[in-house]
Amino acid sequence: MAYIKSRKHPVSRAVPHLSGAAAATLMAMAAPGALAQSGAALPEVRVQDSAVNDYKADNSANPKFTAPLVNTPQTIQVIKEQIIRDQGATTLTEALRNTPGVGTFFLGENGNTNTGDAVFMRGFDSSSAIFVDGIRDLGSVSRDIFNIDQVEVVKGPSGTDVGRTSPTGYINLVTKKPKLEDSFLGSLSFGSADFKRGSVDWNKSLSGANGIGAAFRLNAVSEDGGVAGRDFVKNKRWAIAPSLALGLNSPTRIFLDYLHVKQNNVPDGGVPTIGLPGYSTPDATAINRGLARRTYLNYAPRVDSSNFYGTSSDFDNVTADMFTARIEHDLTPDITIRNTTRYGKTSQDYMLTSFMGGGLTATQVGKTPIYNGTLPAVNSGFLNTVIPTIPASWTITRNLPTNKDQENTIFTNQTSVSAKFNTGSISHTFNGGLEFIREKQTANNYYAAGYPSVGTTLAAAGSWPAANLYNPNPYVSGYNRIANGTGSDGSTDTIGLYAFDTLKFNEQWQLTAGLRYDHYSTTYNATALTLARSGNGPQTSTITPTNLKLSDNLLSGKIGLVYKPTENSSVYAAYGTAAQPPGGANFQLAAGGTGNSTGRTDFLPQKAKTYELGTKWDVMNKRVALTAALYRTDVSNEVVQDSVTQQYFQTGKKRVQGVELGVSGALTDNWGVSSGFTTMNTRVLSGPSVLADGSTALAYTPKKAFTLWTTYQFPFGLTLGGGARYNGKLQRGSDGAVGTPAYVDSYWVFDAMASYRINKNIDIQLNVYNLFNKDYVAAINKSGYRYTPGIPRSAKITANFAF
Repeated sequence: MAYIKSRKHPVSRAVPHLSGAAAATLMAMAAPGALAQSGAALPEVRVQDSAVNDYKADNSANPKFTAPLVNTPQTIQVIKEQIIRDQGATTLTEALRNTPGVGTFFLGENGNTNTGDAVFMRGFDSSSAIFVDGIRDLGSVSRDIFNIDQVEVVKGPSGTDVGRTSPTGYINLVTKKPKLEDSFLGSLSFGSADFKRGSVDWNKSLSGANGIGAAFRLNAVSEDGGVAGRDFVKNKRWAIAPSLALGLNSPTRIFLDYLHVKQNNVPDGGVPTIGLPGYSTPDATAINRGLARRTYLNYAPRVDSSNFYGTSSDFDNVTADMFTARIEHDLTPDITIRNTTRYGKTSQDYMLTSFMGGGLTATQVGKTPIYNGTLPAVNSGFLNTVIPTIPASWTITRNLPTNKDQENTIFTNQTSVSAKFNTGSISHTFNGGLEFIREKQTANNYYAAGYPSVGTTLAAAGSWPAANLYNPNPYVSGYNRIANGTGSDGSTDTIGLYAFDTLKFNEQWQLTAGLRYDHYSTTYNATALTLARSGNGPQTSTITPTNLKLSDNLLSGKIGLVYKPTENSSVYAAYGTAAQPPGGANFQLAAGGTGNSTGRTDFLPQKAKTYELGTKWDVMNKRVALTAALYRTDVSNEVVQDSVTQQYFQTGKKRVQGVELGVSGALTDNWGVSSGFTTMNTRVLSGPSVLADGSTALAYTPKKAFTLWTTYQFPFGLTLGGGARYNGKLQRGSDGAVGTPAYVDSYWVFDAMASYRINKNIDIQLNVYNLFNKDYVAAINKSGYRYTPGIPRSAKITANFAF
């Protein structure tokens, strides 16, 4: 790996697995322009032989963090591009496997299947807290990381950093920028399930004789393939990201970035949970007459986890565009002003066929204790055991065609200043700024499945035929996707003012603090359609409009006291807050006075307080970072129902606390490692249980989680690597479903990698995932009817090119 490093503006490039001679050659090709700076100190040049050194990050790319990571009083994990490359990861969800306890454990609710980066972090949904270069990235889509330099996972207090957010942290994707060097990286991959992918990363220096100049960078990717272990599911996308930098190595720098993404996928609605541990008959427990409860379902066999229960008509089409302009100007060597403007738009149009494996219903006979078992309504989910003794005859209804036609846009302008100065004997590293943000979400609605006998549905919409439980056929017809003329339009305007400062009192003591004020205004306009029919009379339709507004202020802060036993270590105690106002996650408001929606206009923001005690050590000549932290997050203003009045109030409180350990870096010149372990002890402090089994923990949160990735480079061009992931048992949420699994078992998964450098320009890399073919549940939906199987053993071979 070669670096050309200016003391003021770092310019770096990692060439994977290059020999020392090759690295020096590339450095020599790129360096002459940079070394000729007029009137400036010569930059230091550092050559490193091994790419494993690129597993450790010393600083965050976010200027709001005003101290190096070793001195930052907060748990922050940086997943660098080298790890992503070694693992063959292509999406954000795959990259996040490197941070313990963070993952897509939740498949969604019955009528709303998660199709993108539905990330849970420390017990709470963090899918609305994903950022690109510090700016919120909207849309429930799967993000390709072809243009990402590193992924920063910030755990704990985050309201001061980003404004409204989830209680337990956020994720920031740092994009690749042009550099003053000439390089070309490319890759071609082929793998299981007909996986095919190609990517390029081309950088061209346009520097002048004095080392000041421009650079152009182009990243592009194309992918087409299935999903290992899943029939019919498909991911097909292409994307391009050109960027131009002007004035590099000068006091004024301009960066112009554009991103265009196109996806045409076949989404995955999951697999029935019948036969999994904890599954039993879904029939109502009160049944004592009529159709008897089908207790034989307690012992029914599992379905093949590769089965696809959607239809050939299912689709998930995404188009995303993002333009960013950033201007930086150095007023002095210690004061820099930045202005960033971004416009982004993400459109998602999908139809996903979902299902519910419901059971017989219980119908009370008068006021007697007799409950007859009866078939459910024709538009309800039902697991039909047509011939009880012949499972091959059993069916499951495809009763939930889920439609989404949604567009998210964001326009923002941020101005900030970074400065270093002294006040007496105290030195300051300061960052402050002002943000103007406008976010908007629009959506169109569609008719649900229609049945002539159900007056609340549109018969013309039709319905899908039931799927054979053990041998589903996706090539069916019946449902017609018809827009019903209603929709929603929500927007939030935000003005944010923030300041961060690291105060250095002496060589041992530092204080880092931040404060943020936000004024937000949310507007929500929607229409809803209700169909009805009395007896044999004509069907009537009623459209109900909703027009709501809400504005308020948020004040967030964090503070951390740091003691440094040595130059390369710290011990700290920190406290911080975060808040999520009504409608903050989905731009949807609800009328005050009644209902359990967190978007009610008479509700206060959800609030979080986080306490953290930790230590960080850069050891082995600062090549390895060790971190350890104790944390506790208390979340208040949760919506709960009063058991007496049946009204909803914000008296709920939840807590997550635990330990987080981490290690990253190069144990030797050729041996790299990245690992983490966490415990998450969750509890409902006030309010009813949120779990299917009635216990007090939080849903979709493993109590323990572990992740490890390590590689070793041999001197003859061979690199071997491997990793392990552990997620503990987790509980699902509660929605009244009968008989479905209340939990997901813990699991270990192991991966392996081998690469061989053919010459200085080409290496061949093999990745094997789930090496021991572990059968596990990766995600489960709220009712427990559906789950996403973990990827079985699969492989990918990649040819990497570097020039």
